[in-house]
Amino acid sequence: MANHKSSTKRAKQDKVKRMSNKTKTSRARTAVKSVRDAVGAGDLAKATELLKSAQSLLAKLAKSSALKKQTASRKVSRLAKAVKTISAAK
Repeated sequence: MANHKSSTKRAKQDKVKRMSNKTKTSRARTAVKSVRDAVGAGDLAKATELLKSAQSLLAKLAKSSALKKQTASRKVSRLAKAVKTISAAK
């Protein structure tokens, strides 16, 4: 438990930041799952649309340091590759 005034404030700030990061990462995970589901269903139009939104969310997470920059880049790359395989198959 925090003993000083400054450490109490820091603990409160950390809690707020943690909850913010949790909601953002949850939204990004959901977006990634929806892209993968669209790829699995073979729906190219929906997959490309969802890829744009997932890419945006992952970029925002990387910018806010809730997710490492390279991790976000890797996820976007793999999603784009999966969407590209659908377009190549059709």
